[in-house]
Amino acid sequence: MTPKGPFDLATQREFFGGWPSPPSDAGAIVMAFPVEGWRSSAAVLLRQEPRGRIVGEVNGAGAEAAKAWRQALATLSLDVDGRTYPALGRRDAVIGKLQERYGLTRPTLFLSPYEAAAHFVLSHRRSIAQSRATRARLAEEHGDRFEIDGGSFYAFPRPQKLRRLRLARGLDPERLVRLHGIAEAALDGTLDRDRLRRLSVDRALAEIRALRGIGEFFAQGILFRGAGIVDDVTSDEQLRLAVQRAYGMRALPDSAEVERIADGWRPYRMWAEVLLVLELMHEGGRHGLTSRPRGRRRTVDA
Repeated sequence: MTPKGPFDLATQREFFGGWPSPPSDAGAIVMAFPVEGWRSSAAVLLRQEPRGRIVGEVNGAGAEAAKAWRQALATLSLDVDGRTYPALGRRDAVIGKLQERYGLTRPTLFLSPYEAAAHFVLSHRRSIAQSRATRARLAEEHGDRFEIDGGSFYAFPRPQKLRRLRLARGLDPERLVRLHGIAEAALDGTLDRDRLRRLSVDRALAEIRALRGIGEFFAQGILFRGAGIVDDVTSDEQLRLAVQRAYGMRALPDSAEVERIADGWRPYRMWAEVLLVLELMHEGGRHGLTSRPRGRRRTVDA
């Protein structure tokens, strides 16, 4: 596929990272994941040609190969038309400077809202190294394995397998119960990416918060970085601090002021937020990056 708007795979990898490469091609990336619908898993190898076209190979998935390809593209926000994204930077000089600094990067999402939810359960009150090790162990012991160009790649366990899991190294009983709830929500469609995108933000957050162990902070992560909401912003102190620093404000803005500023970022409000948070993190990670959101101002839409 040819991206609609600016996109550079190397830039995405530089600022988000984490993707393994096949031994024969350091410039390519491999995404291994359960395909939504949960009948299969896939390993998608992607590379970018010199003229910008994205080419890929889908390993596994069988008849669902096209669905796996679309899921991989959505993870890189390549299912969104970004042709007018540079114009946002011309309207807002702060965002324009960040677009230049971070190469017009798009948000890199979790492979699915299901995997996003599992990530937050695994990472709760744990170090990054601990949660990554547990996730890798679950994938290797209970996920589907793929061999590509001499390298082994493992998908996270499909929800059917995660639901049946009764004992696993690194998982305490409560964490395991929460993962079972995540698996059930994936199987009953609650965490389906397309479905979450169709709901109002408040309705989607309310449904996600109903899952055991998922509060407002995790719910926003699952929705915005799992489902991939493009034109809205989170309501957390991290964004408020990022806006304060980027726009040179003397005081921390409240949520209403952030939303007023963000109104000028339409229709890419979340993309702008990601740039602001990237900048905050690259300042040193010492400015309240672990703060928790205080909730959204909207009421739940029934």
